[in-house]
Amino acid sequence: MNGHWLHSPEWKWTNNSTVDKQFVHQWVVPLEEMSSYPDVVLYGAPISRSSISVSGASQYPDEFRRMWKKFATYQIEKNIDLTKLNVADAGDVQMHTTDILLSHERIEAATFHLVKKYARSVTSLIGGDHSVTACAIRGIKKQYPEEKIGILQLDTHLDVRDPSELGPANGTPIRQLIDGNVVEGRHIINIGLHGFFNAKSLVDYAREKEIKLVPLNEARNQGLVHTIKRSLEYLAQEVDRIYVTVDMDVLDISVAPGVPASTPGGMNSQELFDILFEIGTRQEVNHIDFVCLDPTKDSIVAETVKIGVYAWLQYLSGVAVRK
Repeated sequence: MNGHWLHSPEWKWTNNSTVDKQFVHQWVVPLEEMSSYPDVVLYGAPISRSSISVSGASQYPDEFRRMWKKFATYQIEKNIDLTKLNVADAGDVQMHTTDILLSHERIEAATFHLVKKYARSVTSLIGGDHSVTACAIRGIKKQYPEEKIGILQLDTHLDVRDPSELGPANGTPIRQLIDGNVVEGRHIINIGLHGFFNAKSLVDYAREKEIKLVPLNEARNQGLVHTIKRSLEYLAQEVDRIYVTVDMDVLDISVAPGVPASTPGGMNSQELFDILFEIGTRQEVNHIDFVCLDPTKDSIVAETVKIGVYAWLQYLSGVAVRK
């Protein structure tokens, strides 16, 4: 396995080293052009054929990069200059036009390559639908077969539907990992569950496998950032590395219409931003993905895409605090 399936994205900015890196598009460097060791390696997985809901999430990595021009590299509330971080864009994993399983194999292979070659870097995957999470974690497990991996999942849904019925769809990644003995259920924490969006049979499976379920109202009552801290402290004691997966449908439909399975009752954007900053500060978080953002369902002002870029930058702001 190597980086054969990583290709330059369809949309990318041409960097000019003489330009002051005031905006994100001037700051992120293509991996092949980076002269120093990257703190963060970004890569995309533009797939949505494996989505249960009709989805254009495959278009998000492109729209994510296009939106960089709208964002500065300075975070005013906490006085953080992101340019202290070396962030490299490895491009997108090349998807097969029709073969979902082959596309998933390529995501796994590309992730394996990146975590092996850049072992000291944080990897940041931009989906794509939520099926990409299982692929990425399998790639990490191949590089670190003796390590225990924990998952912090921000999501409205459990994503434990049966792949024997649905195939490797976006509703199945957590079950794939548990049933495949890649991750233990007790090393998975799901924060953001709410409402009427998970069948009882799925909840029963999650409880049987000892997944830790934290409904959104409970997390709010305890304090979302406090809940995140406690969750990461628990995982840090139990596992060797932590993977965070951010399903953008954890947000309320009123603030983020551009997701395939939008729901009422979710987080607001500031709650997500605060959580991600805290997550970014934690040394034990080695990998993160952002999935299930569908630009085709957004309004003309692209509010969900903007929230998605902002969320990623908030996470990186936390990472910058580590340095």
